[in-house]
Amino acid sequence: MKLLLIQPKNDRSYWGGVSRSGKAGFVRLNLPTIAALTPEDWEVEILDARVRPVDFGAKADLVGITGLTSEIPSAYAIADGFRKAGTRVVMGGVHVSALPEEALLHADSVVIGEAELVWQRLLEDFKRGELQPRYRAGRLCDMSNMAIPRRELLDRSMFGSGFNTLQATRGCPFNCDYCTVTAFFGNKFRVRPVDTVIEEIKRLGAKEFFFMDDNIAGRPAYAKELFEKLVPLKVKWGSQASITMAKDPELLRLYAKSGGRYAFIGFESLSQKNLDKMRKSWNSAKDYQDAIKKIHDAGINIIGSFVFGLDEDDRTVFQNTFDFIMEANIDAAQFHILTPLPGTVTYATLEREGRIIDRDWEKYHTGEVVFRPKSMTAEELQRGYWWIFHNTYSMKNILKRSLRSTSGIAYRIAANLSYRKKALKMPEVRSV
Repeated sequence: MKLLLIQPKNDRSYWGGVSRSGKAGFVRLNLPTIAALTPEDWEVEILDARVRPVDFGAKADLVGITGLTSEIPSAYAIADGFRKAGTRVVMGGVHVSALPEEALLHADSVVIGEAELVWQRLLEDFKRGELQPRYRAGRLCDMSNMAIPRRELLDRSMFGSGFNTLQATRGCPFNCDYCTVTAFFGNKFRVRPVDTVIEEIKRLGAKEFFFMDDNIAGRPAYAKELFEKLVPLKVKWGSQASITMAKDPELLRLYAKSGGRYAFIGFESLSQKNLDKMRKSWNSAKDYQDAIKKIHDAGINIIGSFVFGLDEDDRTVFQNTFDFIMEANIDAAQFHILTPLPGTVTYATLEREGRIIDRDWEKYHTGEVVFRPKSMTAEELQRGYWWIFHNTYSMKNILKRSLRSTSGIAYRIAANLSYRKKALKMPEVRSV
């Protein structure tokens, strides 16, 4: 039997797309992992709709689709096309798990929660002609014997170093209101055995890779063991991590010694009131500068993440954040407009307050305003987002941050030029 797995697209998003040359960022592990969970008597193909047209007449017994909320309109259109042609469709992922009844308007079956627990049962039911509309994972899966993603099914030419991604942990010990991580994976922090992670890295055969974990340092004892075993491999890597790792000098030392060259860190806001409201009070805004210095001193580059549109944010937030980034020499920064993703506390709160003003999921890529802010207008929020992107990634400011040290400069320049390409796609705003 033939299983066709499809990655949908979103042409208006600044994130998750492909360049004009057909290059993508990091490999997502969802579809290659589903392929690895599929029995050997199935032929499996992965089609990336971001670069290849979808053929609704393609030979397939079953089509599987998953995507980000901003890609869901594309996913639904693809699903509708295959069902119209007579092919059964199953959908899953974070958005589908949050809104399964919506997804069932377009799919024959949905997976709610982590697919590892239900995928083989779904396929067996399909073979018997007894496919059920819902397959719900009643618990979180054990990460002791995780399937190794079938990367050979991907188009290697689409990716640079971002082809080599893997996962050591799932979940996050924190539970921020806006985040889909705990909504989908729970706030129970789960880990794979370190030796199996090391073995997968060796199988990759790559000297540079990225951990897709939401917080690689979420359990310090585990992280230290992992980093110790990475040291002999002489690799280079990056991941997401919380700023709390700055409180542990040994963790920082091992992060860098093991090849950790950069860390994506969610600062989110310079306002402690905002941090407290979003249940991220363990981030201490007054201690950011000291934490940044410690991470830099350890030899680790920082890509900071900031969210705009929180209740305490007024028009001054953009200039204040820009000034902070430049003064602290944060190596690169991602900016996001607060987006009420289905399944999150933020979604429930803004829904209850009647502040969601646009339900076009295609706009839910954190680059467009889809709700009514409290302390500024929607237009001011949108213009401020464009302004700070352009200002942060002017060539003058890129050079200032990149030249803070000769160590790690190649990573800083590469990251900044990549974000500059995104900034140049945005309308230019001269003042906020």
